[in-house]
Amino acid sequence: MVSLLRLLQPLRSTRAPPAIQRDMLAVTLAGGAAIEVLRVRDPRAKRIKLAVDERGVRLTLPLRATLREGDAFLQQHHAWLTQQLHLHACTYGEALRRDVTTTLPLRGVELPLHWALGRVTRVQLDAAGTLRCQASTQAGSAALQRALRDFYEAQGRADLGRWLPRYLPELPRQPRRIVFKRPSTLWGSLAPDATLSLDLALLLARPSAFEYVVVHELCHLLHANHSPQFWQAVGARFPQWRDERAYLRSEGRALKGRLRQLLAG
Repeated sequence: MVSLLRLLQPLRSTRAPPAIQRDMLAVTLAGGAAIEVLRVRDPRAKRIKLAVDERGVRLTLPLRATLREGDAFLQQHHAWLTQQLHLHACTYGEALRRDVTTTLPLRGVELPLHWALGRVTRVQLDAAGTLRCQASTQAGSAALQRALRDFYEAQGRADLGRWLPRYLPELPRQPRRIVFKRPSTLWGSLAPDATLSLDLALLLARPSAFEYVVVHELCHLLHANHSPQFWQAVGARFPQWRDERAYLRSEGRALKGRLRQLLAG
């Protein structure tokens, strides 16, 4: 028999809590600068909030707020937003701009950048260690950013081509594929299907830090955790891993912020 006390207890809802919703919002500031704002509707939020960090601009809305209220909040804070973006540009550098950007970061150093006209928009590295960006007169900022992203990814795959033969023979299997992304926090991840994801900002870091992240993720093919056995496997393959982890913790925010500024609109 069901007890009276149990019958009187309120029923517990089995419905899942509302999910966080995200979308991108195009905003034009007073000076004419066009930016993208990540708009997040978060059921945990208590008030409308605007934040700027190395990941970009984020507008958080509680469930009760309307999109119109969010837009009005943005309008009211245009001056503050412009100031914060200027401060971040001073900290992390400007976006890639034709004939204005004179250096680019690669493998822990700043390399000189020269501009030239050409039919194909691309970034190249010559034997002397100089970067050259070739672009047509019609190429806009999006084409320049795409060319820079392609360049960094090509350089990353070249580094992997040198490192992987050293580590793969000792592993039970190989990564299914390798992709470069721009995550906000992680430097790398290994999916259940063995897809290896790496942060494109690692191409701005010193090569030893990039190699450490690669070794770290490859060792997850041996141990899908961060157990003592996992760290022993990392240490056996990359003894200086602690130095590189400390470097990424110290410099990581600046590296991610610099890449985001370079690839910003």
